[in-house]
Order: sequence, then structure tokens, then C-alpha cells
Amino acid sequence: MAGGPLTHLDETGAANMVDVSAKAETAREATAEGRVTMAPATLAAILAGDAAKGDVIGTARLAGIMAAKKTADLIPLCHPLPITKATVDIAPVDDGLLVTATVRVTGRTGVEMEALTAASVACLTIYDMAKAMDKAMQIGGIRLIEKTGGKSGDWRRPEPDTDIA
Repeated sequence: MAGGPLTHLDETGAANMVDVSAKAETAREATAEGRVTMAPATLAAILAGDAAKGDVIGTARLAGIMAAKKTADLIPLCHPLPITKATVDIAPVDDGLLVTATVRVTGRTGVEMEALTAASVACLTIYDMAKAMDKAMQIGGIRLIEKTGGKSGDWRRPEPDTDIA
């Protein structure tokens, strides 16, 4: 199995929250990304600030940060974490918007799920705010880019990377 046993299953196969009480508190950080592809006119309207619902990028950034803080409420076996930093950057790319979320904590477990949740919710917010202009938008490429800290150490997605959806 790539990466080891499934830690959220007990000896009977039932789902359980992992006990992290014996782990040392360390600085941990994770970065994830996602992409919203859209028609050129939709991207132009968003960048010009002409979306009927208002500031798409600013609202999506805030939604992503809020989502990082609420991850344990959304993902059943995630530990609530005292997040010390969360950023969501949204940049135009050829066919839409690239969302990059970075989350930091000093704790006993990593923040990969918080970064992935932040990127996902920011993408969903972009879709929600611009769907009146372009219902054919697509959300994809949600993935972990890198993580640092913790027992398993640092990890970075290998380059070149061609698996963006």
C-alpha cells in the first residue's frame, strides 16, 4: 500500500478518529490547489469586477479561509486544529482561475485536509458567483501540492506535473 496502512480504521474495519495525543506538536504547513475553467468572457467579467454578484475573487478568497477553519465540521474524522495561518490566492490562467490555498498550524496532526478544503470551497464559490454567466464552468485539479512537518516529513508533488484536470 503506498504510504502505509489506513489509520482511520480500527482492527474491525470500523471508522475511528486517530489518537494523536502521543504525537509531538510541530510546525506543519500544507498547500493545495484547484482550478475553475470557464469561457473567456466569464473570466474577463470576473477580472473586470463586472459579475452581478460582486467581487468574485475577494469573496472566494474569504470563503476558502473560512472553510479551512471549518474543516473538522465537514470531514467526519478530521481533528479540529488551531490554525495559525490560512491564505488563498486566486490567479488568472489561460482558461480560468487557479486557486492556491496554504494553511499552517503548530499541532499534532497535519493540515492537508484544511488546505484541500480551502481550495475546494474557494472554487465552489467562484462557480456560485459566476454561474449566471457560465453554467458550463468546470472545477478540477483539486490536489495537494506540498506539505511540511510531522512524523512523515516533507512531501512535494513531483514535477513535471501533467495531471491537472
